[in-house]
Amino acid sequence: MSSVAPPATAGAADGPGRRPPRAVDARRTGWGALAGSALLLGLLLAALVSACGPTPQSQPTDAGTPTALSPTARATRSGTDGDRRGGTVVLGLRYEPDLLNAYLRTQAAGDVAGALFERGLVQVRPDGTWAPDLATEVPSLENGGVSPDGLTITYHLKKNVTWSDGDPFDCQDVLFTYQAVSHLEPDKIGDYGLITSLTCPDPYTLTIQLARFYPAFLTLFAESILPGHTGLEPEAMATWEYNRYPDPVLGPFVLQEWALADHLTAVRNLEYESWASRGQPYLDAVILRWIDSSEEGIELLRKGELDLVWDVAEVDLFGAEGWPGVKVSHPPSTGTERLVLNLRNPKGTAPCADSLRRSPAWHWALGDPRVREAIEAAIDKQTILAATLPKYGSLATTELNQGPFATTIAPTAYDLEWARTLLDEAGWKDRNDDQVRECHGCLYAAPGRPLQIELRTTAGHELRRRTAQMIAGMLKKVGIEVTVTRVSPAALFSSYDRGAFRSWGQFDMLLYGAGYGIEPYGRLNGTFASSNIPCDKNAGKGYNFGRWIDEEADAALAAAGSSLDPGARAAAYQRLAERVAAERPHIYLYTYPALDLLSTRFMGYKPNVWDTLSWNAGEWYLEEGETQP
Repeated sequence: MSSVAPPATAGAADGPGRRPPRAVDARRTGWGALAGSALLLGLLLAALVSACGPTPQSQPTDAGTPTALSPTARATRSGTDGDRRGGTVVLGLRYEPDLLNAYLRTQAAGDVAGALFERGLVQVRPDGTWAPDLATEVPSLENGGVSPDGLTITYHLKKNVTWSDGDPFDCQDVLFTYQAVSHLEPDKIGDYGLITSLTCPDPYTLTIQLARFYPAFLTLFAESILPGHTGLEPEAMATWEYNRYPDPVLGPFVLQEWALADHLTAVRNLEYESWASRGQPYLDAVILRWIDSSEEGIELLRKGELDLVWDVAEVDLFGAEGWPGVKVSHPPSTGTERLVLNLRNPKGTAPCADSLRRSPAWHWALGDPRVREAIEAAIDKQTILAATLPKYGSLATTELNQGPFATTIAPTAYDLEWARTLLDEAGWKDRNDDQVRECHGCLYAAPGRPLQIELRTTAGHELRRRTAQMIAGMLKKVGIEVTVTRVSPAALFSSYDRGAFRSWGQFDMLLYGAGYGIEPYGRLNGTFASSNIPCDKNAGKGYNFGRWIDEEADAALAAAGSSLDPGARAAAYQRLAERVAAERPHIYLYTYPALDLLSTRFMGYKPNVWDTLSWNAGEWYLEEGETQP
C-alpha cells in the first residue's frame, strides 16, 4: 500500500479552491492575441498520422508560411458511409496559452488546449451531473465512496487505461500528481491543502482523507492526472518542460506540434481506450490556430479555413444566423460582469481581516453603504444591456445565475432621485456648482474632498470599455465623477506575491467578469469570506479584494462548507446572496452567454457551461460534404 501525507508547507486547510476561479476575461475572452497566419503545413500529414499513430511531440518552432488545405481535403475520411472517423478540425482562438499543465495555467486558451490531452477521475456533464472518467463510478454516500462524515473519499479506478506511451495508468499516478501539487506555493495549492493523506490500498483503489468536509471534493483530481512513471521530480513541477509539452498523456489526442505564435496541432492518441472500443477520437487531428481578431476568424470560417471561432463578441454576429454554412452557439454561461467595490482605504497595504476588525480603515467614499447603494441606483443596467448584449445577454442580480444552487435576488430599480437623496444623506453635496459633489459632513473623507472615483478595467475589451464609459456617464448625472483607467489583463489579474493592486486592495472600483463551477462553494468562499481577504498572514490567498467583512455572510459560508446536504448548502448560498445584495461589495450588471461560431459540418460539439470548449473533443467529427463558403 502506498500513501503520502502533505509536506509541512502544503498550505492551510481553508483553501478557497484548487486555483483562483478565473475572471471571465481569462475564461472566455482573448487578450492581446499573438499574430495568426495561414494554416499549417502539418495538415498535409493528417492522413499519415492517422495511419501511423502519434508522432513524437515537437519542440517550439518558428512558424513559416504553411499551405492551407481546402475544406474538402480537410474533411477526407476513411471507412464506409456513416463512418465518423477522419478529418481535421481547426479552431480559431484570439490568444495563445502560456502553459498546458492544469495545475499551473491561468488562461482559458490553456484549458481549451489542455483538455485535448488531459483526463481526470470524474467529469461534469452539460446537465450538471457528474460522470466517471478514469474512475469506475462517482463516489457518493449511497455507493460507499464517501464516508458518513464526508472526510474519506474512495475511488475505484479503471483497469483498461494506458498512457500514450503504453504504460498503464493506476493509483500511483494520482499519488504522484498529489505529491507534485503539494510542492506548489501555499497560495496555489488551494483545496488540495485539505488533503491530510492520500493512499493506494491497491493499484486501482484510491483513498483520500480530508481535514474537514469540502463540498467541492469531486473537483479534486477532476481535471488532470500527471504521469508518475517518467522520472519527473514532483518538487520541481514549476520548471517541468511537461508544462508546455505534455508527453505522455491520457486524453484523446497527443501533442504533435506547437509552432509558437501560430498554431498548435494535436493528433489522435491510439492508446486512448475508446479508440479500440468506439473508434474515438473520431478526428485525425485538432488544430488550434491563433487569430488576431474575431473579424479575421469569421472571415476564415466563412471561407472554410476554420471550423470554429471561439468567444465571439455579439457585435460581430449581426446577421450570422443567415450566413450559409455557419451556425451560432450561444448557451448560457455563469459569467457575470460586475463592479467590485473597495470598502477599505485604497492606500493601505493589504490589511488582514483581524486588523480590519480592530481598525476598519474605511474607504473615504465607498465605505459608506449609502454611497454604494446610490451607485447601483444610478446605473441604468437595462440601457447598458441594450447597448452591449441586446440579443444574447440578460440582467444579473446575483453571483449564482444558474445551476442547482442558483439564488434569487430581485432586480434593483434605476432611480436617479433616490441616488441623489442617498448621497445628500451621506454628506456628499455639490456646493460649488461644478457638477461634482464634495464632502460636507460625509463619514470618512476630509471636508471639501470631491467625489471622484477611479474605475479600472481591462484594456483590449470593447464590450467592457463601452460598459465602463456608460457607467461613468450615468454616475456623472448624480454628481459622481468617474475616471476610467484601462490596464492590461496581466496587471489586473496578477497575483498577490507580485504586488497586484487588486489583491492588495489599492483601487476604488473594478469592472470585470467572473464565473463559477457546478459546486460553487470554492468560488463563493474565496470571494466573500473574511478569511479570504488576501494578506501576508494567509500568504495572499483568497479573492475578497474589496475586503468585505460580514458576520452573517461568514456564517452562511461556514454552514455551506460543513454540510453534506445539497439542500442545506443551497439555503446557505441564498442567505449569502441576500447579504451581498444588501451590502453591495459587488454590484452585478449583466450575464452573457458563451458565443462561438461554427461551421455546419462540425458535429459532436456540445457546449458545457461547467467545463471548457474541448471537454468532449473525442466525440467531435465532421459531416460528409464540403463547407459552403
